[in-house]
This record gives sequence, C-alpha cells and structure tokens, in this order.
Amino acid sequence: MLEEPQNRAVKWAKVIDQTRCIGCHACTTACKSENLVPLSVTRTYVKHVDVGVFPQVRRAHQVTRCNQCAHAPCVTACPTTAMFKRADGIVDFDKSICIGCKACMAACPYDAIFINPEDHSAEKCNFCAHRIDVGLEPACVVVCPTQAILVGDLNDTDSYVSQIVNREVIAVRRPEKETLPKLFYKGAHQATLDPLAARRPDGGYWCCSAFFVTRAFCGSGQHRSCQERSWQSRAGC
Repeated sequence: MLEEPQNRAVKWAKVIDQTRCIGCHACTTACKSENLVPLSVTRTYVKHVDVGVFPQVRRAHQVTRCNQCAHAPCVTACPTTAMFKRADGIVDFDKSICIGCKACMAACPYDAIFINPEDHSAEKCNFCAHRIDVGLEPACVVVCPTQAILVGDLNDTDSYVSQIVNREVIAVRRPEKETLPKLFYKGAHQATLDPLAARRPDGGYWCCSAFFVTRAFCGSGQHRSCQERSWQSRAGC
C-alpha cells in the first residue's frame, strides 16, 4: 500500500533493478491482465540481450516501457491532448478523445506507445494510475518475484526510490533526447539500454560451417549457389 503525503507535491518515479530481474515476464503478464491489453501488443515487455564471449557469456534483461518523461514529447505532439501529464508527474492518456493519428508514436524516442487493435486508440504504460489513485502499487510491482520493480515519490527523501536515484549509480535510456525520464535503471548492461551497443557477432567458424553444411544438403548447382548466398548473408559473411 502506498502512502501519499499530505500538503506536498508528489512526483512518482520507477526504478528497475536489473541486477534482480530474472526475465520471467511476470510483469508483462500482470500488466496485460490488469489493463485488458489485447493480444499482439504490450504496455511493458522484457528485452533480452546476450553479452560476452564464449565461455564467459550471459543473458542481460531489460524491462522496457513508457519512461514517464518530465518533458514528454508525446504530450507535445498530441493534437487533441489525449496524451497528458498529471500533476503528480504521471504521463497518462484519455482514450475517449484519441483520434489514432499516431503522432505520439512518432514523437516517442522509446517506442513505448502502440495503437490498440480493438479500439484503434493509443496506449502505453500509465503507471497503473487507477491503482495509484486508490493507494495501490502498479500490478507489475506487486507480482515481481524478486522485487526488481520499485515505485516511489522522488520528492520524498525517505522513499526507497528517492534514495536509490540520489545515492546509487543509475541510468536512463537515451539521455541525449533531454526528456528527463522518471524510469531509472539500476545495474543495467549498456547493450540493453542502447541498441547500437549490441552488435552482430563476427561470422567466424559458424559462418564457414553454415556454408559447407548448406552445400552438402542442396540439390542442383543453381539452387546451391542461392542457398550459399542466403546463409552467407545471415552469418554476416
């Protein structure tokens, strides 16, 4: 249960501790259930990136969703004010006046907004604002088995989230966009935060193996050459 302080401005923020995240997708499932998100779209999801070189390799996770920006470009771009920022800092949306123009999607640098295929209006993570308003934590926070997702008031120096943001090493996605996100990552690998940091591995032995295996199982010479080019392209040769 969240305690909202009296006579003081609240600024909600979220910290995702990637050192605790196990990539179980419980947050994704809970979000879809709580907000009745249809199939084929998600308000939040877990991205996986394999980092390192064999035998020292591991899978890094990153929980991706709306960054609840202080300078939200989606709010500025929306022609009907369907995307708006509340007094407590939560970037919310009003489906009743959304015209589905996708201006918010184009403006968002985090690819966090989608069009609901059932009602054709824009949606995203809105911090489970309906739960926040009655003193409950967002659904993803409640179900996370490792307590990797934390919410709190940045203006409350005693809140755990405020202490992490002000005292520990945290990161945000795409800081160069100057949107001032209120979604902070603790212990996240750079390859999960920056898509350009995760590069395709060199072809090496796998490339050569795919080349010869493909030759062995192809039929005519013409078909074989096409398959060879296909495998070479996939392997980055």
